[in-house]
Amino acid sequence: MEITRIDESKWVDNYSDKLMRFAYNRVRDRETALDLVQDTFLSALKSVDSFKGEISEKNWLFLILRNKIIDYYRKKARNMVTNIDFSENDEDNHFDENGVWRKATTPQDWGKDAHQSLENKEFQLILQKCISKLKEIQRIVFTLKYVNDEETESICKELEINSNNYWVIIHRAKLNLRKCIELNWFS
Repeated sequence: MEITRIDESKWVDNYSDKLMRFAYNRVRDRETALDLVQDTFLSALKSVDSFKGEISEKNWLFLILRNKIIDYYRKKARNMVTNIDFSENDEDNHFDENGVWRKATTPQDWGKDAHQSLENKEFQLILQKCISKLKEIQRIVFTLKYVNDEETESICKELEINSNNYWVIIHRAKLNLRKCIELNWFS
């Protein structure tokens, strides 16, 4: 098998825009995305001699970037997760002592057109704004799970949290997103 020769001089022209979009869609901060893409190119340059050509050059760069994004979230989450309060304020007041929705907090029926909303660009903007309003740890876990399609076990391992912490975080993120979407889209 012949090893594909990489031309590092064309990386920026060929891949920077695509890598930037990929990173921005996951971190939602232009400066952070730019830093991650630059770190990707630097890491790739340092390890270019180990590239065996088993995957395409483009996929190799995206794989490096994906790992950089995971490292970014891991570092951010490490300091936030240590003190999760399981009895946190009003987010848990959605249910009564029997675990049944309280009348005032029962989710609205989004109706049969809810699926069409998911494909609506205006809805996507509202969704992104609602995600950005989540507490940072909720945003990180939600993004890893539902944007990056990470497995729960992998998220727990990457962020060094246990499954109980994960489920509390994701539950609260979903409640907060639903409330935000109902207020900003369905009202």
